Amino acid sequence: MKKILFTICSSFLYLVVIAQPMNNVAIDSLVQNSMKAFNVPGIAVAIIKDGKIIHSKGYGVRSLKSKTPVDENTLFGIASNSKAFTAATLAILVDEGKISWDDKVRKYIPEFKMYDPYVTEEFTIRDLLTHRSGLGLGAGDLMFFPDGADFTMKDIIHNIQYLKPVSSFRSKFDYDNNLYLVAGEIVARVSGKGWDEFVEDRILKPLEMKKSAAAFDRLSDTTNIISAHAPVDGVVEVIDRNRSRLIDAAGGINSNISDLSKWVLTLLNEGKYGDNKQLFSTVNQHEMWSPQTILSISNPGPYNTHFVSYGLGFFLSDAMGYKRVSHTGGLEGMVTQITMFPELQLGIIVLTNQQEGGAFTSITNQIVDGYLNIKNTDRVSENAKRRKAAIDEAKIITDSIWNAINSVQRSNKNKIDVTPYIGKFKDLWFGEISISNNNGKLLFASKRSPRLTGELFYFKGNTFVVKWNNRSFDADAFVTFRLDENGTASGITMKAISPLTDFSYDFHDLEFYPVK
Repeated sequence: MKKILFTICSSFLYLVVIAQPMNNVAIDSLVQNSMKAFNVPGIAVAIIKDGKIIHSKGYGVRSLKSKTPVDENTLFGIASNSKAFTAATLAILVDEGKISWDDKVRKYIPEFKMYDPYVTEEFTIRDLLTHRSGLGLGAGDLMFFPDGADFTMKDIIHNIQYLKPVSSFRSKFDYDNNLYLVAGEIVARVSGKGWDEFVEDRILKPLEMKKSAAAFDRLSDTTNIISAHAPVDGVVEVIDRNRSRLIDAAGGINSNISDLSKWVLTLLNEGKYGDNKQLFSTVNQHEMWSPQTILSISNPGPYNTHFVSYGLGFFLSDAMGYKRVSHTGGLEGMVTQITMFPELQLGIIVLTNQQEGGAFTSITNQIVDGYLNIKNTDRVSENAKRRKAAIDEAKIITDSIWNAINSVQRSNKNKIDVTPYIGKFKDLWFGEISISNNNGKLLFASKRSPRLTGELFYFKGNTFVVKWNNRSFDADAFVTFRLDENGTASGITMKAISPLTDFSYDFHDLEFYPVK
């Protein structure tokens, strides 16, 4: 009797939950409010429900320069939402019996090495996808972000061995990009095709994602694409977009909401598409959506979430008792989010052309509220308030540093001799930088990532602050010199100033020594 009553109550609750979605007018208003609150020029939103695309629309403009409108076919860089595609390419190879999730990486890439020899020998394909390597957050990302013009896949594989772990192997979650690049290399070596060609042939083409490509430079039609935007000295403007081919397997795919809706439909249908065709097996679809690495969670948040984990290319959590499968993506000037509730057969895609995550979070959560019967919420206002508080807090920190620097510059008592700091220095994985004196200005310049160039300003002790020439970076950093017994620089370490600096500026992982 209790079982029957529970079933009836559950069915009634389900009817209540699905009866409250936002209508198109409300969604339009939500997106417009989000664009205004977070200063985002253009956004595209798609909603998939019960096997159908029920909303697919672009808002705003592709570029503040061209003012051309965003539509459902406008192409965005989806950044780290590409990771799910990389996991899927490996799932296809597992289905074909060519690899196993728990094969050792060195079986396919013999030259692969981690810092610890034991970890090197034990590292599996599954480990490449689950952010539990022991490396720190974003370790090594400076090899491709924001520039990395001179690094190759061979460099990535070789240089990983120099990245020092911050935790023991498989004990802790720390988000990693470089190991996804290695995963893409396994696809290439096993299949005989480059990762980009494989993902297009085996995923994009079968799903008829006709306008999408594995990389920006592989797009066949670039007449309907967004420009990247970011705040520069407080004003949002068009910036150069990341066109590195090195990042493809971790964040290179360019797509639109029309094409991505086909991808989400396939995922919600356990790998099935078209006339009952199977992109990858249901077994491996479940594997990708099964917890692999546990994340800590400090509070239940807006959806009473108590468990968060990472699967293979997806974040997994509970939200009001439902399973939530999601991922975000971020590159310079664009951020994206894909969210799915398998039990509700619900998918939400939000693509933006500004590097401000508050917009996609607000839009996604407000839409989710409707399906979970959560009323009287204003996700735009609450996220805008939270974001403003974070920005204000960061500004207090950065302003205090620059005020101290300006005070030193105004004082004639603190003139310093910069001669001991001049020279060439090298980090094992990042390569060479130079510190030079140019007409009284001390300059920092990276050899392999030439966009990382800026002036050094004296702060205190043996610490300077580098102010990057490219002001869209928002990543000024401390540069601290270590002096030997002769007063000559014998090493350099770095650390970002602002707590809001993107984690891919992993300056703290650098350790420079003089070039002999």
